[in-house]
Amino acid sequence: MKTVLCIHSVSKKFKIRHQETKSYLTLSDELKSLFRQRITREEFYALQDISFDVAEGESIGIIGKNGAGKSTLLKILSRITPPSSGRIQYNGRIASLLEVGTGFHPELTGRENIFLNGAIMGMKKKEIQLRFDEIVSFSGVDKFLDTPLKHYSSGMQLRLAFSVAAHLEPEILIIDEVLAVGDAEFQKKCMGKMESVAGSGKTILFVSHNLAALNSLCTKSVLLEKGKMVASGNTSEVIDRYLNMNYQANTGTEKGVIEIPPAVSGGIIKRIKMFNEGILSGHFTSGRKSEIIIECESEKEIPNPVIGIVISDHFGTDIMGINNKHYGIPLPSLNGKTSFRISLHKLPLTAGNYKLSLFLGTGIADIVSIADAATFHVEALDVSGSGILPLERINRIFTPDVFWEKISN
Repeated sequence: MKTVLCIHSVSKKFKIRHQETKSYLTLSDELKSLFRQRITREEFYALQDISFDVAEGESIGIIGKNGAGKSTLLKILSRITPPSSGRIQYNGRIASLLEVGTGFHPELTGRENIFLNGAIMGMKKKEIQLRFDEIVSFSGVDKFLDTPLKHYSSGMQLRLAFSVAAHLEPEILIIDEVLAVGDAEFQKKCMGKMESVAGSGKTILFVSHNLAALNSLCTKSVLLEKGKMVASGNTSEVIDRYLNMNYQANTGTEKGVIEIPPAVSGGIIKRIKMFNEGILSGHFTSGRKSEIIIECESEKEIPNPVIGIVISDHFGTDIMGINNKHYGIPLPSLNGKTSFRISLHKLPLTAGNYKLSLFLGTGIADIVSIADAATFHVEALDVSGSGILPLERINRIFTPDVFWEKISN
């Protein structure tokens, strides 16, 4: 299989300026500082010794936390900024969508920008004209085609930019997190188009915090951490490595006790405690009793509180949500120090890492909403006694009590 992109020992170094400051300056100090400032410079590596090859037709995901170097890498690959060291070999035309408006001119109309962006990519005018109607139709901005781009909303600019990048048939398509700007319908449309591009034998490099989208589109992925490449290979395995790194870094969750900062909960929710069969732990077991205790304190009485939790899987997809109101279970008023217990007698989750979000309200409006308040791990168990573990590759939730029987011939 032909290699279309070869990244060899690529590093990117920046120099950060630091100016000496004092907590208290006299008038004399202020005057002197106008003429004599002590400035130091520190070298910072956004990327360090990155190497991997991309074959024709591969879809590669770039995974990592904010600040890991993902966007810097894509800017280097898109030739927006040069590497400090290392080399990159290209074999094909590149189209990139890194930021809304990149490669567009705000004073030009949408129509003019389509031809401008195509020309930047090395397309001939006839090639752009052949795909012009398809680009406009996909973007949905046909009514504003002769309006200057500066009057477009960010969503309209995104639609047009993606449509141009995807329809001018580059050999290599580079997409950054910008798809998060679009609405859900447009994101779905974009994913369908990228799958179509990938299916036609083109190469895609895709950065996204949407792990489900990455897993669906990308066969291989690269994991960056503080500018270094720490893993590469099968996407699902790289995602597991990334999630395990984040899980192990949260020592509070590991012990089963999560302290909630007052700035997050307004001082109402103090901490969360998690129990697996009565033992304080951040590890649960499929089909066994699990408990979540929420410790609260409120100076103002909250009558008839509604407490809910939402559990999302390691891709960030919400898979389970419960609250006491939906179960018809009234709770006593929250006044002063109060604790609430949520009990799941048979945890219906398959093996893996999960996130827990928490909500406290009145049933009409949320008073406290804490996304990803805690993470926890679930170990698989032969809950049916069949010698077979729950099918986590098919579902994240299973039904503990289900019976099969033959009732007629």
